[in-house]
Amino acid sequence: MDFLHNFLVFLHILGAAIVVGIWLANIKKPTVMPGQFHGALLALLSGLLLVGLAEMDDYDINYAKITVKLVVALVIAVLAFIGQRKYKKNEPVSKLLANGVGILAVVNIAVATMWH
Repeated sequence: MDFLHNFLVFLHILGAAIVVGIWLANIKKPTVMPGQFHGALLALLSGLLLVGLAEMDDYDINYAKITVKLVVALVIAVLAFIGQRKYKKNEPVSKLLANGVGILAVVNIAVATMWH
């Protein structure tokens, strides 16, 4: 179980890094790239699996924190999905949408690391 937990944590961090990294790479001309949607899904799915593993191990889970992270992750995924569809159709992606994806990802990372 330790390997599975560590692998899921790795995937979770990787997903968040993809979302934030692509946002930072395009910060001068904000847009949403398909990779951000994929990274958001990776972080969301691995996060859900981590909570499932914690439940199986009777770990003391902070449900308030998990709920906040889940809601923010769902918003990120939806915004990234909308943005990637616009990007693929060569439609303009608003700065608000593009920056919303990146900023919310940073907020979710802050919640994960600072809320104990």
